[in-house]
Amino acid sequence: MRSKRPALAALAFAALLLWLPLSPKAADTLPNSYSDAEFWRLITDLSEPEAPFPYENFVSNEISYQSVLPELTRKTKPGGVYLGVAAEQNFTYIAALQPKVAFVVDIRRQNMIELLMYKALFDLSPDRADFVSKLFSRKRPSGLAVNPEAQSMFQAFEAVPPDPELCSQTLQAIKDDLTGRHQFKLSVTDLQKIDFMLNVFLQGGPRMDYNYSNASPAAAAGSPSYSALMAATDGRGENWAYLQTEDRYRLVRDMQQKNLIVPLVGDFAGPKAMQAIAKYLKDHTATVSVFYISNVEDYLQSSWTGWKANLAALPTTESSTFIQWVPRTTRLRQMSNVPAAWPGKNWQ
Repeated sequence: MRSKRPALAALAFAALLLWLPLSPKAADTLPNSYSDAEFWRLITDLSEPEAPFPYENFVSNEISYQSVLPELTRKTKPGGVYLGVAAEQNFTYIAALQPKVAFVVDIRRQNMIELLMYKALFDLSPDRADFVSKLFSRKRPSGLAVNPEAQSMFQAFEAVPPDPELCSQTLQAIKDDLTGRHQFKLSVTDLQKIDFMLNVFLQGGPRMDYNYSNASPAAAAGSPSYSALMAATDGRGENWAYLQTEDRYRLVRDMQQKNLIVPLVGDFAGPKAMQAIAKYLKDHTATVSVFYISNVEDYLQSSWTGWKANLAALPTTESSTFIQWVPRTTRLRQMSNVPAAWPGKNWQ
């Protein structure tokens, strides 16, 4: 009679395989920092030419931008890849989500230059009060508390008059930081844009809003000021703003000093930038955890096919999430949830 031992052994081995844990997902190979040369190469290699856009965007107008953070921070592990658009609201999302690296993509080159201006201000400012002082060209208020909340800090700065001399000093320090210390190859036009934007912040001050510009300085009704955005909460009483605490400020500053917040010029539906990001992340076994798209989809009616193709190229997981803004509210959406054709804004 034939022995049953080989069959029993095979069965036992198969059972053992069922109990063995699955191999862990390969760790990404993204660096923990970029050299200045690597950072600039990412900007130049991944960006595409800017395209016309009808609006400037010095500061957000999304007062509800923090409302998604309680849920999002519960479902998103630190150390992922963050994608975003526009300007300062990204710093709050980055401080809350703590990604390993962040790419901020905007169709306007001026937005990329504004983020480089911010980068220099982080370099030059060891704490929040110094940062706000330089950003708005107001001297640091006397008697400011050691660790003030954002609302009281901004209220103190609102009472301080603009200081053109401080603006000139800060402008020179920014240029020295970017083109001297970091050796970034900014054009004359880029440097003029920094001059223009820092003067907008000088003139607008902490109460400037989304509609503020040198050409149209009047604030529009219902548009939140920079101060209001920094004092806002998530609707449950917690303020997540990047300037609310020194710890959050230092987290963003540390990422800036490691060159881990990379501003790019690109169209979400364009032929290069998004595809280049996707390839870079795949080459480093990395996935997108959060993509803040604001209301950009409202402008993609005529290029929805390109947006879908770019989105499909991005490496994602089942938990990868959009942060989307629609009038009067901010919401979360799974990145896999994209309609076949552009259905008009406010689609569910």
